Amino acid sequence: MIRVEDLSFRYSSGAFRLRVPQLSLTEGERLAIVGPSGSGKTTLLNLIAGILTPETGCIEVAGTNVSGLPNAARRRFRASHIGFVFQDFALLDYLTARQNILYPYRITPALKLDSAARGRAEALAEASGIGDKLDRHPEALSQGEQQRVAICRALVTQPKLILSDEATGNLDPESKGRILDLLFEQAATAGTTVLAVTHDHELLPRFERVIDFAQYREVAEV
Repeated sequence: MIRVEDLSFRYSSGAFRLRVPQLSLTEGERLAIVGPSGSGKTTLLNLIAGILTPETGCIEVAGTNVSGLPNAARRRFRASHIGFVFQDFALLDYLTARQNILYPYRITPALKLDSAARGRAEALAEASGIGDKLDRHPEALSQGEQQRVAICRALVTQPKLILSDEATGNLDPESKGRILDLLFEQAATAGTTVLAVTHDHELLPRFERVIDFAQYREVAEV
């Protein structure tokens, strides 16, 4: 599902540099990435999603060389194939929770907003505990509720890859377990691969594999 080879990236300012000689995930695998702040975890997710482009190297997702696509094609590919849970949620204030969940269908012509998609949005919201808040705007939701909206948005298109940047960071312990159950249940049903950045080491036993950026210097180097 993911193949990264000889990846190198640096921002235009600062001394940060990320090098990934090799990284791969199989279809349906659940991989967690841990490590100190500033080690490149979020940067790696943004590179895999095509939000950033590497200096050198190749990033393939589902057989497509994402790093080689032009900007517009990368955006279309990301919307059609990848569900991304952003650390800052990235919700649109002028849309309701329901509209935010269904937003990928508004911006991607390849995705069809039909009764099945609307039904999935409703079911995901109910399962994550925000079924009664779908008509509220983000400002009327708690941080935890906003986070659940973001997770539902990532899942609603049934993507083949979920990239999660601290998806449970603003949730209480009970809600963390509930959301992770939902994420993994939906992933198992659709054969979705999950790549998650987390600081919560209590969640790591739930994943099949863990990469620690503080230990695997061949994966992340600043």
